[in-house]
Amino acid sequence: MNFKEIIEEIYQKIKSIENKGELASYISELASVDVENFGIHISTIDQNNFGIGNWNDKFSIQSIAKVLSLVLAYRMVGEKIWERLGVEPSGTPFNSLVQLEVDNGIPRNPFINSGAIVISDILLSNLENPKEEFLTFVRSLSNNSELNYSNKVAASEKAIGFRNIALCNFIKSFGNIKNEPADVLDFYFDLCSLEMNCKELSDSFLFLANNGCRIVDNITILTKSQTKRINALMQTCGFYDESGEFAFKVGLPGKSGVGGGIIALHPNQYTIAVWSPKLNKKGNSYKGMRFLEEFTTKSELSIF
Repeated sequence: MNFKEIIEEIYQKIKSIENKGELASYISELASVDVENFGIHISTIDQNNFGIGNWNDKFSIQSIAKVLSLVLAYRMVGEKIWERLGVEPSGTPFNSLVQLEVDNGIPRNPFINSGAIVISDILLSNLENPKEEFLTFVRSLSNNSELNYSNKVAASEKAIGFRNIALCNFIKSFGNIKNEPADVLDFYFDLCSLEMNCKELSDSFLFLANNGCRIVDNITILTKSQTKRINALMQTCGFYDESGEFAFKVGLPGKSGVGGGIIALHPNQYTIAVWSPKLNKKGNSYKGMRFLEEFTTKSELSIF
């Protein structure tokens, strides 16, 4: 498969279309990002790499970090993690409080904000220095020791994070948050501020396309069974209440973030990261979604 040729062709096509959507301007640090940024990078199981456009520019990965925090928590506590989290699509916006009332403080899945807040609480309970240890973990996945959080992005999210504060306290009232809400939220805002470029992102997720093993040294990050579960959750819950649409049009496990990034993967084949900051009405990258739909159609490689 000549991925380079296919990506170049689709990149030029999608780059030229009308750039619809809006920036995530409610986070002040994301409101000033150049809307014309558009980058793609693919990393394959046989260690071929190709990037085009703004693939080397760093951006805030936002909710994509929720997958990595889930992976670390799953490694540490195993199947007990599902006693505090569901595995179903939410059918509601990512910051909704409605479902928590019905489900007695158990978030519907790990990728909505309430679920990621519970994951943050689990990591706080199991790590001595959660912020540093999570960063070390992600650096090991990306093979880049210089990855870091953005203090400016974290601060801008904390300044407007009233609904997340409400979510955390509401979950605490049901007993599903064990630590102090202020500490849980501080860590949650930091992990969402993590910055990567498209190559670092696609490299970081490659183990999920390789049965849970890191490519560079064959170290097991997750078991095959755990990897299957994470990929299944990305397939069904990775795009908020547009997850069904992504499965229908693209047909890959993936995760989006309001920074305009999307990571998607094909087991035993590749991971591909796309970044374009303008978001559609569901909070997913407009051009990113369009690119990936064209990519799986042209390559005839999806999981279906």
